[in-house]
Amino acid sequence: MNWQDVIAQLETGALRAATQDEKGNWQANVEVKQGILAAFKAGVNISFDGNYQGFVDKDNLPARQFTPEDGVRLVPGGSSVRAGAYVAEGVIIMPPAYINVGAFVDSGTMVDSHALIGSCAQVGKNVHVSAAVQIGGVLEPIGASPVIIEDDAFLSAGVVVVEGIVVKKGAVLAPGVSLSKSVPVYDCVNQVMREKGAEIPERAVVVPGTRPVKGEWAQAQGLNMACALIVKYRDEQSDASLELESILR
Repeated sequence: MNWQDVIAQLETGALRAATQDEKGNWQANVEVKQGILAAFKAGVNISFDGNYQGFVDKDNLPARQFTPEDGVRLVPGGSSVRAGAYVAEGVIIMPPAYINVGAFVDSGTMVDSHALIGSCAQVGKNVHVSAAVQIGGVLEPIGASPVIIEDDAFLSAGVVVVEGIVVKKGAVLAPGVSLSKSVPVYDCVNQVMREKGAEIPERAVVVPGTRPVKGEWAQAQGLNMACALIVKYRDEQSDASLELESILR
């Protein structure tokens, strides 16, 4: 498949940069990633006109344009959706936000101001991506799975998710939570430390925390390192507090 077909099919949602198997596990779609990299290689840097005057980027990966028929609410004010990104009907994008090539954003999702959805990141249905959330892209290495945010997850302000972390359905990340393969996650409900890089379980409520740094000198200084804490799992009260008013849509 040539890169033109890859970019076109990514935009329609016919292709995705990652796929989920019957057991719910996610794998990178290597062919898609190769197509995106081929597009970068084939593209030529040009200057843009009109609303994008003064910007320079690859001629074959311009910002996407939407119409009311697409069912996407792209609010004026500096947001950009790059070619090769899929944005489903019912998505709201508040300014300024950026959605990169290969990303997939499913229906009913809210992308708030100053949010980033990186290259190849996969965001499910009815996800709330709050202000200043950073969802990292994983284009390279080719075989590495991108960040996955499954349906009905709630990412509060300032959350950072990188390095291919999977956030399962209905999980809630409190303001300031940072997740990567090097950040330990402690499940205080089940009293276990999860493996580094492990997925965040369904309906888990995660808050930022700290843990003491090992070593006599570090302990004498009172030093701590960041971690993440699962403090509960969602219940009816949690669901009600996180419901997005329909009038906003």
